[in-house]
Amino acid sequence: MVATAVPVERDAVARALPAAEEIRLPGAVLCRTAAGWDLLAAGVGPALAAASAAGALTAAALAGRPYGLVVSAGIGGGFAPGAPVGSLVVADAVTVADLGAETADGFLPVTELGFGNVTHRPPESLVRVVSEATGARTGTILTVSTVTGTAARAAALRARHPGALAEGMEGFGVAEAAAAHGVPVLEIRAVSNPVGPRDRAAWRIGDALAALTEGFGKLAPALESWNPHEH
Repeated sequence: MVATAVPVERDAVARALPAAEEIRLPGAVLCRTAAGWDLLAAGVGPALAAASAAGALTAAALAGRPYGLVVSAGIGGGFAPGAPVGSLVVADAVTVADLGAETADGFLPVTELGFGNVTHRPPESLVRVVSEATGARTGTILTVSTVTGTAARAAALRARHPGALAEGMEGFGVAEAAAAHGVPVLEIRAVSNPVGPRDRAAWRIGDALAALTEGFGKLAPALESWNPHEH
């Protein structure tokens, strides 16, 4: 299953994996491709994305056709200079960046408060296959509930997560749902804008969506060579 935030991202994926039919679920619609991929516009933000993905995962399991992989996909911000506009990033770590507590000494992730989880790691072999097939850069993709809009916050995120290449709003939620079902997860983002000061004139959403389509055109056949038993 491929879970995007909004229909325009789902449709960009569908241009590489044409949909054959629609399947209605409670609160969601799946677009099933001729090759058997299910495409889901799961909603914006980690909570709605998690709920929608969990619903689709549960429906598939109850129907006797559980998913073998969940892919969180879409466009997002890239940290310069590692992930320029138009590039693809595949996550070797899906990390929630703002789940925790602000203190006088700085930010504490929820794990340092004694509970929870802040990172999911996709299978290394899968990340390698996807990166080699698509040319995607490999690094941490941060999940945020509030999109970064200042240079100060971008610098703070990079200081806490030096391996970060991109940020989005859904990856960690989708990963939490996949983990609850014991299904491996992958996150791939096409960069539409630099992470930092909010400058809509600098956004290249069309270019990012085109990169997403091109990436999935290469990703689908590459997955046929991935051995999930290596996970």
